[in-house]
Amino acid sequence: RKHEYVYDEHYDCYICPNDQMLRYTTTTKEGYRQYKSNPAVCADCPFLARCTESKNHTKMIQRHIWADYLEEAEHLRHHHEIKSIYAKRKETVERVFADAKEKHGMRWTTLRGLKKLSMQAMLTFAAMNLKKLATWTWQGA
Repeated sequence: RKHEYVYDEHYDCYICPNDQMLRYTTTTKEGYRQYKSNPAVCADCPFLARCTESKNHTKMIQRHIWADYLEEAEHLRHHHEIKSIYAKRKETVERVFADAKEKHGMRWTTLRGLKKLSMQAMLTFAAMNLKKLATWTWQGA
């Protein structure tokens, strides 16, 4: 599996359990970078049965071009400063969508078409922003 291989950022390659490199070969249309092993090296590898079942003895791993950003976000999520901010997310960001669903009828729609749905969503969020502005104004007085 992919998580059993180590990705080396400096050399842009994967390292297999037998300490061999899977080198970058190409990028697909979907945005995945493909890394392939050397079949001559893999043919004599003791881990061959565990790594791949291909007849040409080649292991291929795909890595999305944005995987670095996802890993960085996952890494940052565990910092103490970020954990306190992340805990407030449910009170601020997710609360808006929950209110839109429950209080403003966005759980389902009777409209058809992207244009009509976009218009309804914009009007709903404009109304929610006006309510928020009114609340702030009343609290300040």
